[in-house]
Amino acid sequence: MAEREQQHQSDAPKEDMVACVMALEAALLPCLPARELQAIDRSPHPSHQIDVERHARDFMEAAKKLQLYFIGLQREDQPTNAEQLRKDIAVMEEELKIKTEIIKKHERLIQGWKKELKDQLDKHNTELEKV
Repeated sequence: MAEREQQHQSDAPKEDMVACVMALEAALLPCLPARELQAIDRSPHPSHQIDVERHARDFMEAAKKLQLYFIGLQREDQPTNAEQLRKDIAVMEEELKIKTEIIKKHERLIQGWKKELKDQLDKHNTELEKV
């Protein structure tokens, strides 16, 4: 069950990231006025051609920055092998501590039962000696 929770927790940021990328894409695409750029692209005027190239370059730079940003976020979300091992060891040490406490508690109970049984045995032996 814990594995499912961890999987769900690790999937949630990825789903959020995908949703964010889709929202950004939907927001950025209209920034390129396609019809206008196509019309300018067909224009024989050289300054219009430069505008098309500039818009396309700006858009691609923004897209690349976003891509690098999200790749960085994805790497931050994934712990290194050493970090994962440290986390696993910490979990195991906590489990060991809890189980050790349970064992000590049971040992104390057993010692108490041994004492009670010895006292009862002594009491029965004493009664038998009287008879």
